[in-house]
Amino acid sequence: MKKVFIDGSAGTTGLRIYERLSSRRDIQLLTLSDETRKDINARRDALNSADIAFLCLPDDAAKESVSLVSNSSTAIIDTSTAHRVSPGWTYGLPELSGQRERVKASKRVANPGCHATGFIVLVAPLVEAGIIAKDECLSCFSLTGYSGGGKKMIAQYEDSSRDSLLDAPRQYGLTQKHKHLPEMTQVSGLTVPPVFCPIVAPYYAGMEVTVSLFSRDIKSVCECYRDYYKDGVVRFTENADEGGFMSAGKFAGRDDLEISVCGNDERILLVSRFDNLGKGASGAAIQNMNILLGVNENEGLMISD
Repeated sequence: MKKVFIDGSAGTTGLRIYERLSSRRDIQLLTLSDETRKDINARRDALNSADIAFLCLPDDAAKESVSLVSNSSTAIIDTSTAHRVSPGWTYGLPELSGQRERVKASKRVANPGCHATGFIVLVAPLVEAGIIAKDECLSCFSLTGYSGGGKKMIAQYEDSSRDSLLDAPRQYGLTQKHKHLPEMTQVSGLTVPPVFCPIVAPYYAGMEVTVSLFSRDIKSVCECYRDYYKDGVVRFTENADEGGFMSAGKFAGRDDLEISVCGNDERILLVSRFDNLGKGASGAAIQNMNILLGVNENEGLMISD
């Protein structure tokens, strides 16, 4: 039985991982009391006793946790932004070409960001196929539920006396320096960061990420996705709209991700839909853990047939 420790289990992602792993019979969860969960020595002991450690912490705290690991056997899955483009770390998006094997052989896995996941699964295959040039200027519109903002934002949105401005979608990342941009650019194989427009809306969970293209053969784009994502957590779906609409909440509560293509040869919309707490966070982390453990990749995941 493998030992797993969640450093930061009180946060949104850490709590979700804990809840989802607590019923697993192949895993022993190492836990700390409320009194010791922030004690550096207790954390050091737990980290070095674990076969796999999840870091569900702010960036600086995640870096500290890595420094506490003194053995070569503990595999770390970091859900923070701290190591996503760092040398020596494997980007935990196994659906990309060759990435599953890299994750399996790694001791340092950086869990992808939620917005970044939706963008990269759309763009990386097309860059690899030459349909999108590496230096192409792209724009990305990404709609997410408020749970992606963590406990503080959840409390704001669920407060009965909340500011009325929270009743409508709100755009953020206005300086074009969003923390996901480095991984969106590097992992996709781009040399130019996209114009990125993230939007948080007054619903709990679900994401819809859209990238627009001009003047492409839409059939070639569809064929690229169909060949690249043949099965598994990420899949290409034709005719994904719901009567001319596409809901950002369709995949709430699930861990799979759907890619669809809309439009025509003149103007194309590339769309990915998933749960920001699922494939965008805890579901992806558990998927990476399963790969590291050598068990069924979808074990414990909520996947639709």
